[in-house]
Amino acid sequence: MSTRQRIINAAVELFTAQGVTETTTKAVAKLAKVNEVTLFRHFGNKHGLLLAVISESPVFQELGEYLKTQATQTTNVYQALKNYCENRLQALEQSPNLVRSVVGEAGSYPLENRQALGRSLKEANHYVAEFLATVMEHQQLHAHLAPQKLASLLNIMLLGYAVMEFTSEFHELWHDKDEFLEDLVTLFLMGATNSTSLVNQSLPIEKVMDLPANTVHLILQHAKKLGLRDYALIYILFGAGLSIAEIINLERSNQISDTNQHLLHIEKGHIRQVPINQWIMGKRYGSYTNNPLTKYLKSRKDEHPALLLNNDGMPISEIEIQEYWQILTEGLSTPSGKQPEIEQAQHTWCVEMLIKGMSLEDMSLITGWDLSKLQPYQRRAKEKSALEQAIKLDNKS
Repeated sequence: MSTRQRIINAAVELFTAQGVTETTTKAVAKLAKVNEVTLFRHFGNKHGLLLAVISESPVFQELGEYLKTQATQTTNVYQALKNYCENRLQALEQSPNLVRSVVGEAGSYPLENRQALGRSLKEANHYVAEFLATVMEHQQLHAHLAPQKLASLLNIMLLGYAVMEFTSEFHELWHDKDEFLEDLVTLFLMGATNSTSLVNQSLPIEKVMDLPANTVHLILQHAKKLGLRDYALIYILFGAGLSIAEIINLERSNQISDTNQHLLHIEKGHIRQVPINQWIMGKRYGSYTNNPLTKYLKSRKDEHPALLLNNDGMPISEIEIQEYWQILTEGLSTPSGKQPEIEQAQHTWCVEMLIKGMSLEDMSLITGWDLSKLQPYQRRAKEKSALEQAIKLDNKS
């Protein structure tokens, strides 16, 4: 790698981590392992270095390639737009300090820096316009505005959201990012195409397949007989509603337990804390400090940081969890006559939490799911509550 490229890479790393203002040429030179004089010889000053970072960044070419792939693979304009918006916000979230610096200090940049920034934004807008034109052609949509203008409006709203998130607190303009994205795409499609049918092209409604209480308790009983590890695994599935992908990334340090609560700190994907319930489908499985998970951890003699280990003493994998589930549920059947699937544990937990009175907004925070994904679970919870009410009335009569 050339000396020039090493300096640019170091500048990108520091600009992203701490912003342009807080980054000194001395720090960039040190990270690039060159003399500060060498940096000045290549770029003149920090503004010259920033100009090179903006002008030579491959991010816009990567954006173009990403959008071309999205445009050719999608058959759903709603989801295509939401995917793009979510991808761009994630990219901005990776460098909040750089965004703050560029927004707050752009007025003090030399003219050539501002021109370079403008050219880069124009290039990004061009790729988005091509993307929109391709998607709309596939869907045979007739927009009120040209793709170039639509792209400009879309990108300005995304940047505006990022600026609000990075520069203010407690604005409460949106519940969360997912809600903003849904509102943005809905507004964009309805305003650009005057079509409400496209908005309904969001992801298919998930079919909720919660398990009956007696089936859940049988699975927990089978797990208890097989050993502490299997019992702890099933306890987490039905008591905390986690996915397999979340479970395999858990470490011992991710649990928070005292007499008043037992929580799991999720660090992969949507970062959050999730409670492990003492009560599962009407039965109590220990306490916050003495339950299947705490008993399993106390029984271990190893120092491995992973929360759950396989039979060989290594971190449990997704495939192994699936295999254990198949063994534990063998011989059991759902009301539809099929062997229970592991995803049904999460469905069951979610419906139970809503029946107990958890609001959709609070469930969104605990699960990391957007409100639209939770709505089928809310309907199922209402169905079960209505059924219980009907049975109570029948018993009274």
